[in-house]
Amino acid sequence: MIAVTGATGNVGRPLVQALAEAGAQVTAVSRTAVSRAAAELPPGVRHRVADLADPGSLRAALTGAEALFLLIAGSGLELDPDALLGAAKAAGVRRVVLQSSQIVGTRPDFPSHAGLRAFEEAVRQSGLDWTILRPGGFASNAYLWAEPVRAHRTVAAPFGDVGLPVVDPADIAAMAAAALLGDRDGHGHGDGHAGQTYELTGPAAVSPREQAQAIGAALGEPVRFLPQTPAEARAQLLHFMPEPVVDGTLEILGRPSAAEQRVSPDIERVLGRAARPFADWAERNAAVFR
Repeated sequence: MIAVTGATGNVGRPLVQALAEAGAQVTAVSRTAVSRAAAELPPGVRHRVADLADPGSLRAALTGAEALFLLIAGSGLELDPDALLGAAKAAGVRRVVLQSSQIVGTRPDFPSHAGLRAFEEAVRQSGLDWTILRPGGFASNAYLWAEPVRAHRTVAAPFGDVGLPVVDPADIAAMAAAALLGDRDGHGHGDGHAGQTYELTGPAAVSPREQAQAIGAALGEPVRFLPQTPAEARAQLLHFMPEPVVDGTLEILGRPSAAEQRVSPDIERVLGRAARPFADWAERNAAVFR
């Protein structure tokens, strides 16, 4: 049995699908009520409600699971990594795949990701088989533009010509599936992914202006790019992100390091194919912007 936290999100949903298609028994774990989330799950996948802030609820949800995909939403500062991993071990989990962030490696002093750094360290010291995924910026962050694209065919963003190799959440899910499934040895253990930290990016840097063009191409009509000042973007992001996360995000968007602009080979090396470009994500998700 493989348990997937954050199972109804941008990574969790395709991960559950991929694991089910591979023939694995899957428990989808989320904070969403069963009646709403279960209807969106593949046949045979069971759903359990748990709150990561309540390790007791997680232990109950993980009963029977040998492997766990652990998605920590937000900064993770409000969570106790040792208590969470202890609950997982008590439930019988022997392998964990943690979705962390590229920033943990590229900007180790950023306060916004202190919680994820703590989770990485706890995972490494847990005694479990572990794999850590460090994705860069998500292609799905473009959902922020869905309403203005639908209403006005416009995208407003700062740093319009600064490119980053954003990663498709479906590729994160594929990497998580590979790490969770591994090459089984008859005892439920994966092999080659244990103890690995993978950095996940797209195949090429793409700027906000280029992303707007890709969305327009997917829609079959132009989408106009509107330059936004950092102050305007900050005010917008503060509506749904904590201040340290907003400031860190804008720093990366405006002044990315060479490491953050680098295309990682890990997706192609593990999956045997190139990472999906942003244009592919835009094509698959064009309905959101219509």
